Amino acid sequence: MESIKRETEVYILKIVGGPASQLLASRTAKALGTEPVLCEFNRFPDGELYIRIADETKDENVTIIQSTPTDSDFVSLLQLINACNEAKELNVVIPYMGYARQDKRFKIGEPISARAIACCVNADRIFTINIHAKNVLRYFPCPAKDLDAAKLLGEYIAGFGMENPILVAPDSGAKELVKNVSSYQGFDYDHLHKTRLSGDTVIINTKNVDVTGRHVVLVDDMISTGDTMAESIKILRDQGAVDVYLACVHPVLVRNAVLRLFNAGVKDIIATDTLEKAESILSVAPLIADALKNI
Repeated sequence: MESIKRETEVYILKIVGGPASQLLASRTAKALGTEPVLCEFNRFPDGELYIRIADETKDENVTIIQSTPTDSDFVSLLQLINACNEAKELNVVIPYMGYARQDKRFKIGEPISARAIACCVNADRIFTINIHAKNVLRYFPCPAKDLDAAKLLGEYIAGFGMENPILVAPDSGAKELVKNVSSYQGFDYDHLHKTRLSGDTVIINTKNVDVTGRHVVLVDDMISTGDTMAESIKILRDQGAVDVYLACVHPVLVRNAVLRLFNAGVKDIIATDTLEKAESILSVAPLIADALKNI
């Protein structure tokens, strides 16, 4: 196992992967020079989840890695945390946190679901990755830090060898992420801008840079239904883009999102393994490993 020296003590770290993040946990363990702890995941006949960690965690330094795209995945995370209640130190990594978009109350009687979820997750420290709303971090009952996969995305895009690419955010909400992804490689970047001409007429185009004859990479933190991205792809192609790629941290990609995107003319989809999908060609394991080494 990886030994991390901390002053006078030798810090041995055990990596526990939840059912939604087994591949990412294995990759993170490999990046740390160790092996992931084996776990058993099953269901009782009545549908209840059963989890067992097949290794000793008492008085050990443990890191659980588990995304929570579904309610069952959240329950699994709580079970894993409880199974490690005698650990010497417990870190929890939630690469993709479900319910993070429900961070506000819009109508009377609504819960702040992100708060309801976060307040149940307790450990010595928590890490998320490009969480949709960073204000959710304050709801965790322990120190929480959001890791940024922007540099990894930038490096991967640079490896494509595209000539003079431009990175574009589909809306103003993704401007900061696009800026960060671009800055590490010196790419041009821009965002799509809506101009309303009348009550029912809207023009959407890039705000500052002409995409004619250029390779374009649309960048967002997550792609869910693909509606916004499909519309953006068509707009960019109509404006003369050579090829349009998509890059995201979290490939939620529900229902027929992938078909919708390729029908719109996307060249390829680049995503990380915060959610383990066919499109998850870039691993955030090095990002997690570095964070754990620097605790």
